[in-house]
Amino acid sequence: MVQVIAHRGARSIAPENTLIAAKIAYETGADLWETDINATRDRHLVLFHDKTLLRCTNAVSRFPSRPSYLVRDFSLEDIQLLDAGSYFVDTDPFCQISAGNVTKKALSSFKKEPVPTLEQGLLFTKKMNWKINLELKDYSSASGDLFVPDQTLDMIYHTRIPLNQVVISSFNHDWLKRVMKKEPDIEVQALVGENDADLLDFGDWSFLTYNVNASLIDSEKIKQLKAKGKKINLFTVNDPKAFSRFVNLGVDGIITGFPQLFATGS
Repeated sequence: MVQVIAHRGARSIAPENTLIAAKIAYETGADLWETDINATRDRHLVLFHDKTLLRCTNAVSRFPSRPSYLVRDFSLEDIQLLDAGSYFVDTDPFCQISAGNVTKKALSSFKKEPVPTLEQGLLFTKKMNWKINLELKDYSSASGDLFVPDQTLDMIYHTRIPLNQVVISSFNHDWLKRVMKKEPDIEVQALVGENDADLLDFGDWSFLTYNVNASLIDSEKIKQLKAKGKKINLFTVNDPKAFSRFVNLGVDGIITGFPQLFATGS
C-alpha cells in the first residue's frame, strides 16, 4: 500500500507547515505529514520552509524596515509574533478557496495561526499517535549549522515521541549520515533532485529510502532503484493521474499537498 505523505501538512487547503495544516492532514487519513525544520537567529528550531519570512507571514507589516527577512535573522520571540495563516486566506495559493473546498469557518480559523516550533510539531504528532517526516533545511554552508541535526535529535528525545514515529530527511546527506551514526533507530530518507533542472544524483547509494523529485524520474529509474532494494517516495505529486501512474509503477510513498484526494481515510 502506497503511503500518502502530507506535504507541509494539507497545504492545499490550509496554511503550510502550521499545526492546523497538520491537523487537517491527519483528519484526511494521511499516513504521515512532512514538515520543514528551519533555524532562528538564537538557534531555536521552527517549522518553516522558506529561507525568508516574506511569502508565508506578515513579517514586513509587523516589522517594517528590517534590513533582512531571513528566518535566521529573526529571534524565536519575534517569529512567534507573526501571523502565518492569513496569507493563505489572502492569496488562495492552490485555488481551493475559490473552488469552494475550504469552509468559511476554516478560513476564519487560519488567521493569526502562528509559526510552530519543532517541539510543538513533535508533541502534536505524539498526541495524535501519528508520524512525522522532518526535513532538515540547510540554508548555510557554515559548519556551525551542524547544530540543526543535533538539536533536532535532542528535541525528539525531549518530547519522548516514539522513535518509530519520526523520519528525518534532507538534501544534506552528510547531515543524514550524522543522524544515522548518532541514532540508528530513527529512519532517514535522502532527498534527491532539489531543482527541476537537476540531474538525479544518488551519491554512494548509502540510504535505504530516497525521496525523489517526481518530475525527474521515469519508470526505468524506478526499476533501477527497486532492483537495488531501495524504497522510493516521490515529491510533489498533486495530480490524480500522475498519482495513479506512480502507484502502478510500485513507488512506496507519494508526497502531496492534496492528501484529501488520495488518503484512504478521506
